[in-house]
Amino acid sequence: MKRITSRAIICLFLSAMLCLGTLVFIHRFINNSSSWVSYPANRHLYTNGQINTGRILDSEGLVMAQFGTGWQYRDDQSMRLSTIHAVGDPGGQIGTGALSFFAGNLTGYNVITGTGSTASNGRDLHLTIDAELSATAYDAMDGHHGLVGIYDYTTGKILCMVSTPAYDPNHPGSTSANGSFINKFLSSRFTPGSIFKIITTTAALEKLDNIENRTFKCTGTVEIGGFKVTCQEPHGTLDLEEALNVSCNCTFGQLAVELGSGIMKGYADSAGLTSHYNVNGIKTAKSSFDFSSGGDADLAWSGCGQGKDLVNACSMMVFCGAIASGGEAASPQIVDHFSFMNGADLTDYDIHYTEELINPETAKILTEYMRTDVEKNYGQKNFPGLNICAKSGTAQVDKTKESNGWFTGFLNDVDHPLAFICMVEEGGSGAKSAGKVINTVLQKAVARGH
Repeated sequence: MKRITSRAIICLFLSAMLCLGTLVFIHRFINNSSSWVSYPANRHLYTNGQINTGRILDSEGLVMAQFGTGWQYRDDQSMRLSTIHAVGDPGGQIGTGALSFFAGNLTGYNVITGTGSTASNGRDLHLTIDAELSATAYDAMDGHHGLVGIYDYTTGKILCMVSTPAYDPNHPGSTSANGSFINKFLSSRFTPGSIFKIITTTAALEKLDNIENRTFKCTGTVEIGGFKVTCQEPHGTLDLEEALNVSCNCTFGQLAVELGSGIMKGYADSAGLTSHYNVNGIKTAKSSFDFSSGGDADLAWSGCGQGKDLVNACSMMVFCGAIASGGEAASPQIVDHFSFMNGADLTDYDIHYTEELINPETAKILTEYMRTDVEKNYGQKNFPGLNICAKSGTAQVDKTKESNGWFTGFLNDVDHPLAFICMVEEGGSGAKSAGKVINTVLQKAVARGH
């Protein structure tokens, strides 16, 4: 009797394990089967290693890529190159490209009917990217390496995501520059230079008493931790707003030390810089900082956006969107929806929002500071018709080369709620290099009704 009871228990245990395993398989099948089907070894959906179904369209309905005799891209070279990091290449070397990342969605597969046997059974992927706007940004970069990002901070839609150098799928042999497969906007980090002073200003406004009424004296150099922090020229006596406008290293170096490494780290974290954004499943690179391992001199330079500071462009752009929105912003996305090929919509993506990245009252003050920066420093004449709030940066990364030029900010305009960022490698002055690119792109964006 004991032997029968033991065997019955074993049988019940094995039956329970079988049921549990079946439930686990069903769960994984429902959630992962589209990825299993889109695996490149599936000859039903792949031809010569390339997925052979589906189309990718921009926000205006322009077909950016479709499968015919191989994948076919637009004839317009600027459109093709400016959107390649969003659309992707047939070989899958661009990790953020839709052809790789959303292959399972393009197949038209579902758990009930499976997938069809012809290319016409695929799905249309509609991106948030505006191809004409992106082409404008690509041309404005004028052959320089770097990046341009524009997004609507009320909806999260990324309208422009340009990374140069770019890969040309129509002429793959002509692409020789290193980095053409890397999406610098989503997947890279760079020394930010003075655009990081926006973060230091935020911390100072909230943690240092009476900071708006204090004055600082810049003689062009100040000794901190036994080392010199320098400015390009003496700025004289100035308050916090003026220090941000003229980008005074001496002032911001001292502020960073006064705030301390813990507070500086806390504000980089709360601004969303050291976390990644999930852009329709694509994770952005995390910014990184080291405020504590060095002495006061290292901390001072970190407060100025130099030293070991490395910032992801997308996360910095979203923070600027949060300033414009008064605390939080829409999370970035590049997918608008999927649809049946030439048919009804299947999936719309809801708007999601970040946590509060900045105190609303601090955001109002920063908006004023960044607007004054344009009016008194960069020149409103260089941005005609745009109510633009911005901060430039010049990041030295190699003493043998020209510095990288940055320009980031937002339009303080309810009809055109756009945040932006641009980095021109070896562009020198951020206001002159990246600022010029941003004006060209924003003028186009506003004209197109974004």
